[in-house]
Amino acid sequence: MFADKVLKGRVAIITGGGTGIGKAIAEKYGNLGANIVIASRNPEHTGVTVEELRSNGINAIATQTDVRDPASIDEMVKKTLEAFGRIDILVNNAAGNFVCPTEQLSINGWNSVINIVLNGTFYCSRAIGLEMIKQKSGKILNIVATYAWTGNPGTIHSACAKAGVTAMTQTLAVEWARHNIRVNAIAPGITSDTGAASQLWGTPEAADALRRQVPLQRFASPEEIANAAAYLVSDYADYINGEVLVIDGGSWLNHGTFADVFVTPKKS
Repeated sequence: MFADKVLKGRVAIITGGGTGIGKAIAEKYGNLGANIVIASRNPEHTGVTVEELRSNGINAIATQTDVRDPASIDEMVKKTLEAFGRIDILVNNAAGNFVCPTEQLSINGWNSVINIVLNGTFYCSRAIGLEMIKQKSGKILNIVATYAWTGNPGTIHSACAKAGVTAMTQTLAVEWARHNIRVNAIAPGITSDTGAASQLWGTPEAADALRRQVPLQRFASPEEIANAAAYLVSDYADYINGEVLVIDGGSWLNHGTFADVFVTPKKS
């Protein structure tokens, strides 16, 4: 799909990059030649992932970063610049989510998701965007979801946060294009082999119900999401700006029932 080492020499920060989709993106970018910075609150995740990347010949470092804290992000930027001298790619992947009917959602639950997904994406984009403006180049990739524009039962906190990130993607794409910075997003569907997904569906029965609603009758693999993430930060996509690429097997075309698996009361 890609020319060998198409990202050679680039420096990529992936927030929440120690597990799941973030880890798959880090592996893909590294295999395409990028230097990788794994940023996460959990040093156990970052440490293991960085060791795996290094064992495969990928140049990678870890930074313990809380995207809710601008000071922590400043330290991440400082450490990256000390190690590699520049920042070419930012993937805003750090997220928090859980399924909950709106009437049961606490204020703390709402704020938790908004702070990580919406505020965290802004804090990281602004801090790293300032460095990209100085160097007159950069690529930012945000992770959203189709329910940001369709809505979905049980996800009002996440839907609102990701809708904000979608608007942020488009706004920054317009503002920063003059600095040779492109800002895009991907909207993955349910992805197999990720801890977050399995926690959401909970049971094999729920997983089967969700799978049947996907036109392709299967979930995405993390590598399929990473392939799209690699394309959008590569030179192949240099004229794409402010777009959201949906990678869900056509699921959003069947929209309206996904979270019903979790939040619709069962009949006795």
